Amino acid sequence: MSPEKPRATLSRERVLSGAVDLADEIGIEALTIRKLAAALGVRPMTIYHHVPSKEQIFDGMVDLVFDEITSPPVDAEWKQAIRVRCVSVREVLRRHPWAPPLMESRATPGPATLRHHDAVIACLRRGGLSLQMTAHAYAILDSYLYGFALEEASLPGAGGAAMEEVAIDFAAVLPSDEYPALFEFATEHAMRPGYNFGDSFDFGLDLIISGLDAASKLESR
Repeated sequence: MSPEKPRATLSRERVLSGAVDLADEIGIEALTIRKLAAALGVRPMTIYHHVPSKEQIFDGMVDLVFDEITSPPVDAEWKQAIRVRCVSVREVLRRHPWAPPLMESRATPGPATLRHHDAVIACLRRGGLSLQMTAHAYAILDSYLYGFALEEASLPGAGGAAMEEVAIDFAAVLPSDEYPALFEFATEHAMRPGYNFGDSFDFGLDLIISGLDAASKLESR
């Protein structure tokens, strides 16, 4: 019989990364200190020696998520740079679908969170956006990103065969005479091979960025 491998020493970092992994698996609503302790192979009270409260665990989890997001490249034109950041946000939130409701709710944001916000604001300001337009831009972009991530995560199938199957089932029970526009959309678009809800992401993002650029130029006249 081979000897058991020693458990990794518990630390704040291990508690937080373990909490992120567990939330990815079971969702944030189901995450409890008892379940986290079981996943880490420790007693619940041991966790509090490293992170004193559940709210501080949430703070740390959100900071880890922000740390995964690519900041806007400083050597790129602002529209391209902010697009890189937004695409990265979507990719990260697809890995952590529990995160959007927590992202902007923390009263004590961590260093990665603060660095990210600073980098985004700096990017928008480098692009010539006024402080007021920067505030509008950040609010609109993140509302779009978080909203899209929540909707994408909630769909029974975001694309491919799964989404096509849902559309077929939906159309089968939908009275076409009562809801003609909806029936047309389901049968002539969503049920078509290759339909993918996620394809709307790039379209919407480019629409928002070009609109912000146009509004900023109009404001500066």
